[in-house]
Amino acid sequence: MSDLLALSAAQLAERIRARELSREEVWDTYRERAAADDLNAFLWVAADAPDTGDGPLGGVPFAAKDLFCVRGVPSQAGSRILEGYRPPYTATAVEKIVAAGAPLLGKTNQDEFAMGSSNENSGYGPVLNPWDRTRVPGGSSGGSAAAVAAGQVPWAIGTDTGGSVRQPAALSGIVGLKPTYGAVSRYGMIAFASSLDQAGPLTRDVTDAALLFSVMTGRDPCDATSLEHPEAIRLPSAQDLQGVRLGVPDDVESAAGIEPGVLEAFRATVARAQELGAEVDTCSLPHARHGIAAYYVIAPAEASSNLARYDGVRYGLRVDGDDGLLAMYTRTRHEGFGAEVRRRIMLGTYALSSGYYEAYYGRAQRVRTKIADDFRAAFERFDFVVTPTSPGVAFPLGAKTDDPLAMYLNDFFTVPMPLAGIPAISIPNGLSEGLPTGFQIAGPAFSENRILDAAYALEQAIGFDTAAVHA
Repeated sequence: MSDLLALSAAQLAERIRARELSREEVWDTYRERAAADDLNAFLWVAADAPDTGDGPLGGVPFAAKDLFCVRGVPSQAGSRILEGYRPPYTATAVEKIVAAGAPLLGKTNQDEFAMGSSNENSGYGPVLNPWDRTRVPGGSSGGSAAAVAAGQVPWAIGTDTGGSVRQPAALSGIVGLKPTYGAVSRYGMIAFASSLDQAGPLTRDVTDAALLFSVMTGRDPCDATSLEHPEAIRLPSAQDLQGVRLGVPDDVESAAGIEPGVLEAFRATVARAQELGAEVDTCSLPHARHGIAAYYVIAPAEASSNLARYDGVRYGLRVDGDDGLLAMYTRTRHEGFGAEVRRRIMLGTYALSSGYYEAYYGRAQRVRTKIADDFRAAFERFDFVVTPTSPGVAFPLGAKTDDPLAMYLNDFFTVPMPLAGIPAISIPNGLSEGLPTGFQIAGPAFSENRILDAAYALEQAIGFDTAAVHA
């Protein structure tokens, strides 16, 4: 079993094709590990392997965040208000992966409706970090990240609204890719903030991320915001960074809450990039520091609209009462939504209310435009902008639950990219206090192939040991 677990998803697919491993052997191994989950990473595990046929993913099982609808399978967005909900349709991203030959192993735990940076906001309990079970795995795709890091599943998919693929990837010591907005269909993803949500892979290495992402892309008539990717996604092969220009924001080292160990790992990775031939200089993203403020107006505003559908009438939880319809709405939402979701709904409703719309939502949208303009200007000089993925390593469970602002600042480096609609990847680049740190590479829209190549070259040079996979 240990030999099988040491293989990446791409290697497993190759061994299966070569008949050196059977699909049944791979499925049974991972099914056993997922069923024995001691991290609270899974909310549902399949009983039997579905027949997926042949395809480029070679029969290697995957897990999907609970936010993805899967026909006949509990799809609850980590929320008690959707407990037991089994949708009549499947998300396009999941359908594409299954059609490419990967069977669905399970659904993973998450922050409720993807609202969180620690996976402590789940209605089904927190996920534990496999590197240290007293700490968080990051969020909101923490279940997917922890399951991959712990070797419970070869690869998984999550969603990234303000950093929810990249930040848990960094805190769990794996790779997380947030694609260009529109590159992957959002159909069947339970909505949080529709102008920001995007699906992406969480994997052991960059090659796996490219392989999984390659089957997820494409225009979908069910999602009007989806686009055909202008390039076929290929497996990365770059061995160096000759001629690659990297921009380091001039305020990285003064970022709020950045830990010395994270900064040390970032500097070391930048130096390694220079050894590989990259040209490095500082760049200016003057409006990026306002990203957290803009995001926490825009995302809650969109959430307040999207979550209005959970009224106890059409589906999901219903808490009846004797005081009429309004009382039923109130009781249902109070019991069904967690504290963080209620907080964001109230913030968003206030920002959209009469007399405040322009002062808050309108202004935040203008800041969003400025951030996108900053990136466009930076990409005239640089191929990529690089930062730490998270200001700190995985923090203890409960350490930030009473301080929402401290929790929100975990997304300081990841929020600007979804506001601008551009792709970014996080790769593990070292340890601080025995816990993983992440290195983030962001590029212009639809530059995923180039980002993956750069990440691959760095990954090979860093040689990070995914030790948690054997935990």
